[in-house]
Amino acid sequence: MQFVDKALARRFEAGEEMPQVMYTRVLAKWKPQIGAAEAEICGGHMSFAGLGSPIGRAGGMGLDRPFTKDDLDQIEEFYRTRGAPAQLDLCPLHDPEVFAMVKERGYSIAELNNVLYRQLDPAEEFPTAPAGCQIRRGGLEDAEQASALVEKAFFPDGAPDAYRGLLAPLYQMDGGITFIATVDGRMAACGAGLVIPEHREFALCGAGTSVEYRGRGLQTALLRRRMSAAAVAGCEYSVVVTQGGSPSQRNCERLGFRVAYSKVTVIKELGKG
Repeated sequence: MQFVDKALARRFEAGEEMPQVMYTRVLAKWKPQIGAAEAEICGGHMSFAGLGSPIGRAGGMGLDRPFTKDDLDQIEEFYRTRGAPAQLDLCPLHDPEVFAMVKERGYSIAELNNVLYRQLDPAEEFPTAPAGCQIRRGGLEDAEQASALVEKAFFPDGAPDAYRGLLAPLYQMDGGITFIATVDGRMAACGAGLVIPEHREFALCGAGTSVEYRGRGLQTALLRRRMSAAAVAGCEYSVVVTQGGSPSQRNCERLGFRVAYSKVTVIKELGKG
């Protein structure tokens, strides 16, 4: 098991940071009226993907250099000018002074998640897909249907407005790798990810399975196929962020993923402090 120090944590934090950056770049071209934007900050990035969007916060900063009051001022200004609350990801490898600073400014916890990782080997062989299932690379033509599949998987009674069409940009991102699992010619599950060459890392994201096809091992097969493609692309690690104790974490640990650490997303509402 790899010892996770600041340098490795910086790489792992890119697993959420860079998909958000690439997502906002696609969104800025695809739907310019939203005002999607991203900018560098203290070795990381801050992203905005529209008001109410679950995508868009600061991440990756302060692990390869000190994170200062001025940096936090810039983050707060970036989101304030867009009418959004400031949000940033912090992990146990951040300096204690960073946690003291956000506490002093009135930040509260928005999310608590686990970061899991697995080393990759291009020579590793994985089992074939389950019987009756075919797995193929996804394309732009699959974007809307795959996004709708994931929405229905997580929101069977209808997704909130901010989640509708949320995953479609994944199928247009530079470095994106997407796969579709079909059963009898019908899309049954999907999974996506992003190659992050500067960190030799593959970020897993954008997965879902239709209710009627669950329990067949489709997500396990999609995980394996994405890891294989990432290894061939030169990635050393595959990283995924999950809720603690979730089926996603269980599925990943069955395939050799290990928890690197838990991370927190903190938020400061507009007008506070």
